[in-house]
Amino acid sequence: MKAKAVKKKGEFAKLPKGDKVILTVAYIILGLFLLAIILPVIYIILASFIDPVTLQNQGLTFDFSKWTLTAYERVMTNSQIWVGFKNALIYSVEFTVLSVAVTLLAAYPMSRPDFRGRGFFNVIFVITMFFGGGLIPTYLLINDLGLYDNPLAILLPGAFSVWNMIIARTYYQGIPRDLQEAADIDGATEMQYFFKILLPVCTPIIATIAMWNFVGMWNSYFDAMIYLNSASKQPLQLVLRSILIQSQPEPGMVSDIQSTAQRAQLAELLKYATIIISSLPLMIMYPFFQKYFDNGIMAGAVKG
Repeated sequence: MKAKAVKKKGEFAKLPKGDKVILTVAYIILGLFLLAIILPVIYIILASFIDPVTLQNQGLTFDFSKWTLTAYERVMTNSQIWVGFKNALIYSVEFTVLSVAVTLLAAYPMSRPDFRGRGFFNVIFVITMFFGGGLIPTYLLINDLGLYDNPLAILLPGAFSVWNMIIARTYYQGIPRDLQEAADIDGATEMQYFFKILLPVCTPIIATIAMWNFVGMWNSYFDAMIYLNSASKQPLQLVLRSILIQSQPEPGMVSDIQSTAQRAQLAELLKYATIIISSLPLMIMYPFFQKYFDNGIMAGAVKG
């Protein structure tokens, strides 16, 4: 590690003065962005453990006698939180599998130069990136299809992403044609080539698209708020929204608190604990998918 640091320092010293200035400014800007991200996270983590009265009057403190697990106890023992957590996890996994499958299957013919009508479909796909039907027509369509208050209402409409399809198509185009020629010589069909030869070498782009879709569905709440009316079908994000935006935690969380002031203080504490719990799946997943991001994103961005 020390040798690498010395080597990097030596390389920086060899750069022209103008490049050094640009790099220094870039590092400073990146450092400020890093602080802007890390400091709120640290504040939320610490605030979730501090007694609400102390937090309101004194702010953050490292006096551990003022710390409490009340917020986590109330969140962990609330049934609606776990119902929402389960729904959010199920919807995110289902949406990810569906979206990745549709995107990869659509991107494959669009990457083939011998596919007739490729230009026409490209135009149609791109048009949908700039123009949409709007909320009211979409709501009427969902209602007429009988999907209101059905989880399919939040899974099907956004399952196909043109942007992800373009990235996957570009990744396919970067794979040497020798693979397909060798498969043709061996007598492999298009389906065999796609599933047994092409997909195994597309792990970076598959992991990247899967992570984007999972995070997008996990964080979304608007479609669920519009189309899902039953509390048993609502994801965690709607529960979190009621706590964060409307300052209305689930009744079971504060049912034993009589004072209005104490209810407000506890609701403030519950905000931080709920944010931490809802963010845990993403924080756990990111390290496992990080190694695929550079290859997946750059390969889909260089060519196309």
